[in-house]
Amino acid sequence: MDTIINWLNENSGLILHYGIQAVIALVIFLLGGRVAKFCSNLTEKAFDKKKVDKAVGSFVSSIVYAIVFMATILMALSQIGIETTSFIAILGAAGLAVGLALQGSLSNFASGVLIILLRPFKSGDYVEAGGKAGTVKKIEIFSTEFRTPDNKVIIMPNSAIMSGPIVNFSRESTRRIDLVIGVGYDADLRKAKEVLKSVLDKEPRLLKDPAYTVAVSELADSSVNFVVRPWVNSGDYWPTYFDLMENIKISLDEADITIPFPQMDVHFHKQD
Repeated sequence: MDTIINWLNENSGLILHYGIQAVIALVIFLLGGRVAKFCSNLTEKAFDKKKVDKAVGSFVSSIVYAIVFMATILMALSQIGIETTSFIAILGAAGLAVGLALQGSLSNFASGVLIILLRPFKSGDYVEAGGKAGTVKKIEIFSTEFRTPDNKVIIMPNSAIMSGPIVNFSRESTRRIDLVIGVGYDADLRKAKEVLKSVLDKEPRLLKDPAYTVAVSELADSSVNFVVRPWVNSGDYWPTYFDLMENIKISLDEADITIPFPQMDVHFHKQD
């Protein structure tokens, strides 16, 4: 007993020093846990405010919590004199290994977060992305589901979507129909132009503002080409497009204006 008391008296300063360090480390650990929770909740609220998918917000907030809490543990261990360099090296190596093993999935996840944050499209939009076109049905963390006009379902990785151009056909409320109509060189251009305008004037789905355009665009090899560019509401694009193509052909036929098509003349020479 006397030995223990003597040892305590001789090392009282050292015991006091490490005791204080232990208390400080415990305080750091407890406060760090609260800070990690606070940062996690703040991240989740920020995602909710941006109207981001809850699964993404929860996942990212959990990552934030893990990072802050791990930093707190390293700070607490360092406070009591434990060398943390080896721990950091091990964590770094483990993180690198996991990152290399899951680089494809992590790329899809990061692209999914960007899609939700930047909102280049939303569910219900008709878009062209990653070499495919269709209506967006579902946006998930790793992939996006499209449905094509012929009712095929396409599951596309988010990284493939974000790696190239995205064309959103539904973002704007109006669209322009671009038609190229060719007539023969023997046709009366003024008459042909009036026929095209009359077809457009009879179509009730066309918008008055902006006004349509009918103009000669090219003197091609076998035809004089008109550009016909009316504006419609986005939802009326395809029905109007199909009807205009049909009505233009019928009206040009009624006006005896020919639409050139590829032809080949074959000449036979008789030899004795």
